[in-house]
Amino acid sequence: MSDRIPVMIPWLGQAEADAAAEAVLSGWVAQGPRVARFEQEFAARVGAGHGVAVSSCTTALHLALVACGIGPGDEVIVPSFSFIATANAVRYVGAQPVFADVDLETGNLTAETVEPVVTGRSRAVILVHQGGVPADVGALRALCDRHGLDLVEDAACAAGSRYRGRPVGAGAQIAAWSFHPRKLLTTGEGGMLTLDGADDAQRLRRLREHGMDLSAAARHASAGPVFESYLETGFNYRMTDIQAAVGLVQLGKLDAMVARRRELAQRYRELLADVPGVRAVRDPQYGSSNFQSFWVLLDPALFPGGGRDDTLRRLAAAGVSARRGIMAAHLEPAYQDTQHVSLPTTERLTRDSLILPLFHTLTSAQQEHIVDVLRKPADR
Repeated sequence: MSDRIPVMIPWLGQAEADAAAEAVLSGWVAQGPRVARFEQEFAARVGAGHGVAVSSCTTALHLALVACGIGPGDEVIVPSFSFIATANAVRYVGAQPVFADVDLETGNLTAETVEPVVTGRSRAVILVHQGGVPADVGALRALCDRHGLDLVEDAACAAGSRYRGRPVGAGAQIAAWSFHPRKLLTTGEGGMLTLDGADDAQRLRRLREHGMDLSAAARHASAGPVFESYLETGFNYRMTDIQAAVGLVQLGKLDAMVARRRELAQRYRELLADVPGVRAVRDPQYGSSNFQSFWVLLDPALFPGGGRDDTLRRLAAAGVSARRGIMAAHLEPAYQDTQHVSLPTTERLTRDSLILPLFHTLTSAQQEHIVDVLRKPADR
């Protein structure tokens, strides 16, 4: 196959281009009415009372911890098996990330992996719905309630995933979302916080805009002089109306995106069913994934000569842009000084898993080619 198969292509088209152009031509390109509409529609889509649009999921996580009152001397339990931003956000507020292991099937924290690392200094848990696979929120919420911990859901990858029949994010204390181009729904860069409390949402809107008590939209709408106040130390974490315009179009496609990715994931599982030593990600019993990432776990005994890394090299040589599996933050230089318990499942997953291409226009022929490359070690 002469054309390289990318790991991801955002589903963007003329409608998004037209929406962005309309925002530009309106003269209102900073945070404004389109952001407000995007907040309302996204929150409604995930079953939350309020949405607060921000510049990224990383800034959303930071604000979530600020809103929970987390600070120096506190511990926040996080998975090491996640993009490093999850742990970094804890350090932004001066707290200490404490790594817990994850479940082998889902790649997510569970009540059983979190409880052993709870201490008297624990203040919160950041629960990641890794790769779009929903975590068992109910069990973690019960654990957090027992220990008096806040539960922040890192739903960066989970737009369109479902937990016990409801959208991921429904009923969350607070959830953080990403609109990076690797995610299903993209605004280029950008993020969102969703929650049910009106007062908390109002405070988060102030915090993203330097702590001001009046938004830019309110100031511009006033016919007379405006004298804003700065109620607390805030940040510049705003989303633009151009991004929100694209996000509104993308939101209208979300159901179709999820349906297509689930169809492609099912075909991958069928093609991989007779390939020894390859286990594909799948839905947990209590929910359904949007398959933001389609990852497979390799049996190193059946993939000799470097296992996962050799497989990535073979895929690259065959024109396939796969990726290593989710990173393990505790193995990175930035976290070498962080104390943690043994994380055998995390280390197994990050060592032996890889992410296969998955995007809206992926063809059957491309999937067959990818699986044929994976099959080669078994044919030797």
